Amino acid sequence: MAESVETDICVIGAGSGGLSVAAGAVQMGARVVLVEKGLMGGDCLNYGCVPSKSLIAAGHAAQTLRDAGRFGIAAGEPAVDPLALREHVRHVVASIAPNDSVERFQGLGVRVVKAAARFTGPDTLEAGALTVRARRFVIATGSRPGAPPIPGLEEVPYLTNETIFELAERPEHLIVVGGGPIGCELAQAHRRLGARVTVLEAFTILGKDDPELTAVVKARLEREGVVLREGVSIARVERGDARDGASAGFRLRLGEDGAEVVEGSHLLVAAGRRPNVEPLNLEAAGVAYTAKGVTVDDGLRTSNRRIFAVGDVAGGLQFTHAAGYHAGIVIRRALFRLPARVRNHVVPWVTYTDPELAHVGLTEAQAREREGEKIETLRWPFAENDRAQAERETEGLIKVVVDRRGRVLGATIAGPRAGELLAPWVLAVDQGMKIGRLAGLVLPYPTLSEVSKRVAGSYFTPRLFSERTRTIVRWLLKLG
Repeated sequence: MAESVETDICVIGAGSGGLSVAAGAVQMGARVVLVEKGLMGGDCLNYGCVPSKSLIAAGHAAQTLRDAGRFGIAAGEPAVDPLALREHVRHVVASIAPNDSVERFQGLGVRVVKAAARFTGPDTLEAGALTVRARRFVIATGSRPGAPPIPGLEEVPYLTNETIFELAERPEHLIVVGGGPIGCELAQAHRRLGARVTVLEAFTILGKDDPELTAVVKARLEREGVVLREGVSIARVERGDARDGASAGFRLRLGEDGAEVVEGSHLLVAAGRRPNVEPLNLEAAGVAYTAKGVTVDDGLRTSNRRIFAVGDVAGGLQFTHAAGYHAGIVIRRALFRLPARVRNHVVPWVTYTDPELAHVGLTEAQAREREGEKIETLRWPFAENDRAQAERETEGLIKVVVDRRGRVLGATIAGPRAGELLAPWVLAVDQGMKIGRLAGLVLPYPTLSEVSKRVAGSYFTPRLFSERTRTIVRWLLKLG
């Protein structure tokens, strides 16, 4: 029988943003209904961050065996068991899943409804046999892999991040369409696990990041055998020819005339994402949206003042931690009526290739566009770091942009564990700190974190060791 319920907050979607809103709101005393038609944990747990980083870790282990010779240890080509590899990924997902489970959220006091949600009015929706009327709604339905308009693509069984982790075999030759973070991470991981890999990118590989730093990552990928192709147009995708009883594979015709052909055993499409808005009947709720997602203001409120949107579906930065950040803003606004606003420039991101590529704030190009020539760019190579030398991981550098007063505008790191090293720079950008605060830190030796202190210190080098400073020192010494 149909049932109706009234609640304070109804959250649609049990991914990172939705779960954070639900958990926070219910523990602060709000009545919460959480509606999810698919898997709890959303894309991050089931198809994104968790399985991809698990696969990347396996690839890193394989590469460690190959590179052991540089330490005087006998190196060798690793034997990869595809089924055991798949079980490793599944085990990691299963280990984390209880944190996002129905049982946990019911234990917190959230009413969890496993059904598709559909708005029927500005303050009501249907979820299965349940009608929910709420004071506030939060749309957190995330996004799904997008498919570029390539002729023939919809006629072939290509892979996406939602299916590639379930492979029971090692790809002989993986063709990756899309050279963004997902494409590059999975390309390197599969190459390290024994596949031949070709990446096809219509524009520039890792094009949203600083080209000086992406060059470091691209050089490593190519040295490991990943074929990178930029500025490539794909005329058509076809099924390949079966050989020796094997599956037919894929044939991609490149260029306007399709004269060049690339053949592979598996095809991964990692070329953008689409917001999950279609089934929600947003028109009935008076919620505006576009092909990029739900339209929100800087407080994440939609055109219906009762409804907020967080995470990928809000059309902004598509990161798990961005969705969590959004959740905190919505809780402050929906529960406490505080004027919280999104500050996208303080949200960092990391591409988990090896070396990692991490960024926060403005790039050098963005800073020059905003500040003109009134900026200063600081660099420090990992080759000048003693811990990096000891671990034979000297590729990369840290690059920091400051304004004319020494205030940190942005930082990018390409190097080992760059994501872990970014934290002080996130704080610096968030708080508008000056570079001297980081230059004055006392850091343990030898650690990779010293690259941050050294690059910060380089700001003062030409100022301290100048003729003016020497004149002052000589004058002070004469005073006795």
